[in-house]
Amino acid sequence: MAKKLISIVIPAYNEEACTAPLERGITEIIDSMPQYDFEVIIVENGSYDRTYEKLMEIHQRDSRFKIVKLTRNVGPENAICAGLHFVRGDAAIITYADLEDPPHLMRDFLARWEEGYKHVYGITRQRQGSRLRRFNSQLFYTIINRLTNNVVPKNVADFRLVDRQVYLEINRITEKNRFLRGLFAWLNYKSFGIEYDRNTTRAGGESKASTLVVLALALKAIFSYSNFPLKIASILGGVTGGLSLLAILYFIVQYLFFDTFPFSGFGTIVVLMLLMFSILFFLIGILGEYVALIYSEVKGRPLFVIDELVGIRQ
Repeated sequence: MAKKLISIVIPAYNEEACTAPLERGITEIIDSMPQYDFEVIIVENGSYDRTYEKLMEIHQRDSRFKIVKLTRNVGPENAICAGLHFVRGDAAIITYADLEDPPHLMRDFLARWEEGYKHVYGITRQRQGSRLRRFNSQLFYTIINRLTNNVVPKNVADFRLVDRQVYLEINRITEKNRFLRGLFAWLNYKSFGIEYDRNTTRAGGESKASTLVVLALALKAIFSYSNFPLKIASILGGVTGGLSLLAILYFIVQYLFFDTFPFSGFGTIVVLMLLMFSILFFLIGILGEYVALIYSEVKGRPLFVIDELVGIRQ
């Protein structure tokens, strides 16, 4: 009986320092499970350091490690999609090159997959990084869950296993602005979450997940999976009406009893102009985000552009 093939997809952007420990960590775990065949597809995401050269050395030592070299950095989400486009496995495991997600958890993923779960995802017990970074993550999941009726499980990571049926469905989706955690949840295949502790240090190099990067991902997720921001106009309209009424009453009192304004209606005009213009520009900004997503979709550009394939047949 032929062994099941398990594909491991790893995006890598400027991860030169991580390549050696990544090779050791992945090789150790896949060699410990001889009941499966493995392929490791590393997506070189437009790095400008020596990541590609290091990956080529790994491939020459072990042909199970294969490379998808992209022409430019397309972000981790699209890099993962590039890897999923070329996998051949009965299941695919998604992880990152920094090894913050422990490779040994793959055994648990595969055990649950063998039980019949088509989607097994990791849930981090405690986020690493600065207090600001942890606060940002908690705030993001609180907001996205409230706006999308809990589509995305709290503290879910990109580290996951998906059955062949699942990743083929992902490959069929034509959406350009992707938030993969939301897409996997939206497909609604039989799923199981496993809690784990992330490693406290990276395998090497520096984290690419800065506050601005995390914020950009959060905004993409919110605008891609919720129409609630568009409803803010109605809510703010009611709130503004109430505030305006209170402001008018306040200035009537000021004028009648204190006469502190240079001319009649001065305070009312100033406050209402500031309030209405601030709300107006805020709402225009929300509409602009949705228009930008529409513009990106209708252009129809590919998610990624392949520069070179190493060890992969199209």
